[in-house]
Amino acid sequence: MKMNVLMILMLIVSCARSPQKRELEDKDQSRTIKKDYIVRDASSSLRPGWIVSATDWAHLRAKKDKTIDTATFRYFSFETEPRTSREMACNLAKANVRADVASEITTFIQKTLAETTEGQTSIDPENPETLPLRSFVQNELIEKVQAVLTGASIEKTYWELRQYQQALGAARDYRAFTCAVLVRMSHEIIQRSLDQVRREMMNRASNEDLKQNIEKALEKADEDFKNLRGV
Repeated sequence: MKMNVLMILMLIVSCARSPQKRELEDKDQSRTIKKDYIVRDASSSLRPGWIVSATDWAHLRAKKDKTIDTATFRYFSFETEPRTSREMACNLAKANVRADVASEITTFIQKTLAETTEGQTSIDPENPETLPLRSFVQNELIEKVQAVLTGASIEKTYWELRQYQQALGAARDYRAFTCAVLVRMSHEIIQRSLDQVRREMMNRASNEDLKQNIEKALEKADEDFKNLRGV
């Protein structure tokens, strides 16, 4: 009898845990956050987990779905701000995919360059010799990365029709659409963009010490980016 009770308790615990494991696969974990809108219509009954974290979603799904290949591809998601029409929102989401991925990669590079490497900053704002590098990072870096990022494949699309309400905290009452896309891009293409950045920055470095410092910083940025994506 005691054994039967123990088995029942274990079954109850396992059943209670399983929805948590499925949460990223099936729905947005931020649903409990208070919203300033009500969803009036949507392309599916549950908000997809890949909007919250494309990486976590992909690694969870890869265990069951052989079409999700995290060894070859990295997965990204992008959601638009509210727009007046569904078509406008989804077209914008698809059009901005490369820019959004490029922005994420660029942010990693900029953050790493701003950090201290072996006691010296990678791009010293007080050193006039680093001016060409600073100009490149501030004005050209994201365009260079975006130019190399090709072959983005849109895997999934999700849209919502929202009714924003002042009573819920919105600035005014209005209806609008948002659209989100899940995108996959090969590791090879992303690595190509990082290699392009490395060449550009090396050409702008004025001396060997600076080149070595930048090389280390870019290697760290590449590694940090891979770790964030769960690769």
